[in-house]
Amino acid sequence: MKILVTISRILVGTLFIFSGLVKAIDPLGLAYKMREFFEVWAADGYMPKLMNWLNDYAVGFSIFMITLEVALGVALLIGWQKKMTTWLLFLLTLFFTFLTAFVLFSGKIRACGCFGDCIPLTPIQTFSKDIILTILIIIILIGQKYIQPLLKKWMMYTKMTATVLMVFCLQIYVQWYLPLKDCLPYKVGNNILQLRKTPKDATYDKFFYSYVYKKGIEEKEFGMDQLPDSTWTFVKAGTKKLIEKGNGKVALINDFSLTTQSGNDSTEAILNTESEYYFLFVRDIPTAKHTQWVNDFYTFYKSKKLPCYYVSANSNNLDAFLSATEKNEIPIFTLDGTALKTAARSAATLYKMKGGVVEGKWGCADISKQLQINNY
Repeated sequence: MKILVTISRILVGTLFIFSGLVKAIDPLGLAYKMREFFEVWAADGYMPKLMNWLNDYAVGFSIFMITLEVALGVALLIGWQKKMTTWLLFLLTLFFTFLTAFVLFSGKIRACGCFGDCIPLTPIQTFSKDIILTILIIIILIGQKYIQPLLKKWMMYTKMTATVLMVFCLQIYVQWYLPLKDCLPYKVGNNILQLRKTPKDATYDKFFYSYVYKKGIEEKEFGMDQLPDSTWTFVKAGTKKLIEKGNGKVALINDFSLTTQSGNDSTEAILNTESEYYFLFVRDIPTAKHTQWVNDFYTFYKSKKLPCYYVSANSNNLDAFLSATEKNEIPIFTLDGTALKTAARSAATLYKMKGGVVEGKWGCADISKQLQINNY
């Protein structure tokens, strides 16, 4: 039993640390996934007030959950507070199992994001993983007496404190400097123009539809390939039956569309620009903290005479902000909010582009420095 508990302890602790760190390099990814759950549950009528409140604080909740996940993994491995740690791990795993079961059986959410964007898993894979984890943690609960501390008490407290601080600071850091590893479609080197195209071998679901028609007092259902003549009157749609499943292949980027404030789509025109050009993505409603980035972007634009563009989901708010600073010469484009959250993991994100290729990408902490570098 001791060997079984030790193996389970190593597997569970290592997996929790790994899972937490993979998400810690991009905590906003988990926050957006949490919001997806909260929005679905609120729409379904499950404690909508609470869900809406949690939605407002999803980023903080994400940082807390990721930090807790890593801390519990470390605590299990070093044997710190074994009773509290194992019970927290058990309860957390039950919660994760509930989430993955909801994803798998409801079909309302595409994936749970258990390992972030870097290691995408299917719903059945994540649910199976959580079932196995639950079994391993039950083994650990039963054999708690075999868990012995590996370090002195003061050393364990020091290690736990350091773990929490390091994971917390990492998550704050990447929100200013962008994720340490970019696993998103907009990473440096990718061609946005090409990734917007649907794969040539993509196939789609095919359905058979039927319709109900009426003639006199008789109602009859007809398939779409055998519709009746004009003596019959359409009543309603009948059944919808899947006859052939598609392979699910879609464009990696399917929601990147740059629209002018007058409603014109300029995506193809801009992404086909042969010369060097720059995007400044403004993810949130602009506030005073954006002033420095706006000033530096404007100075760069006036100095280099290169094409520069603002991109925001709130183009009217951004336009009002720029007008107040009298720096509204640079064109503003509207982008879908979901696409913007994927493209800009920082409050403001600078892209250096050539054609459709992302040649450089910087978070808000590096924007001013990079604009100065590229200005020489």
